[in-house]
Amino acid sequence: MIDSPYAEQLARIPVSEHRTDVDGTDTAWWEYGRADAPVLVLVHGFRGDHHGLEPVVAQLPGFRILSPDLPGFGSSAVFADRPHDIEAYADWLGAFITAAGIHGPYTLLGHSFGSIIAANAVARGLAPERLVLVNPIGAPALEGPRGVMTRLAVLYYRAAAALPERAGFALLRNGAIVRVMSVTMAKTRSKPLRRWIHDQHDRYFSAFGDRDAVLEAFRASVGNDVSEVAADIHVPTLLVAAERDDVTPLDAQRRLVTLFPDATLEVIPEVGHLIHYETPGDAAARILRFLRSGANA
Repeated sequence: MIDSPYAEQLARIPVSEHRTDVDGTDTAWWEYGRADAPVLVLVHGFRGDHHGLEPVVAQLPGFRILSPDLPGFGSSAVFADRPHDIEAYADWLGAFITAAGIHGPYTLLGHSFGSIIAANAVARGLAPERLVLVNPIGAPALEGPRGVMTRLAVLYYRAAAALPERAGFALLRNGAIVRVMSVTMAKTRSKPLRRWIHDQHDRYFSAFGDRDAVLEAFRASVGNDVSEVAADIHVPTLLVAAERDDVTPLDAQRRLVTLFPDATLEVIPEVGHLIHYETPGDAAARILRFLRSGANA
């Protein structure tokens, strides 16, 4: 295991692990910070788990942060009687916030696939004080100049679905394919940081126990985007986008921000779809400015 460059900062923040039944789904979640601090709820991205957002947590010591593993990933169970689609995840998120005992104001943050879930939940009636979307999926994944990468991913997941279950499961967890993905997304020139990012993906990107859940969630991730619901989100929103994002190009992010009634776009230079790994300090600083000054980040 490669030591995290953010380990020292994270170690200063108290953390506790919990398990809670959320509308019939056994959900693992982690709580960071003081119980009396302002509340921030995190929603991680596709195939990740709560570990992926810990570098951002490390930069926000003044908050009470709740970070669950999405159903089907990490240590959380799969949905027992629902497909792993956006509607189910959005419903689960609202139920999680209630089950975790959050009754006062809070901020909701979603990263990547988590941005779609968070945005849909708010559009359907969830009411955080503010919404933060990091590396938001701002346009249909199969469109635009970089859609070829998504189409290759579609072929990969189709192959995993067509194979017998055991072989398909092995393909989804293939270390070489995970490494190619990691190398493609990482933009940092720091060799130690790149090695740590690859180690994180090796450790956590295949932390799932059900092939069908992953395939359903993948279809949800490429079949939906934040732009579809942006006009229905009426809370102040911050978009933290990346200059070199391979998933949603910057031009699409600039179009996305205009669709919200009240949104601000912040762009972090020289980083791609791994803001949470490569520039968590920069992201946290922009988030703090947004939270301290309302919608004007």
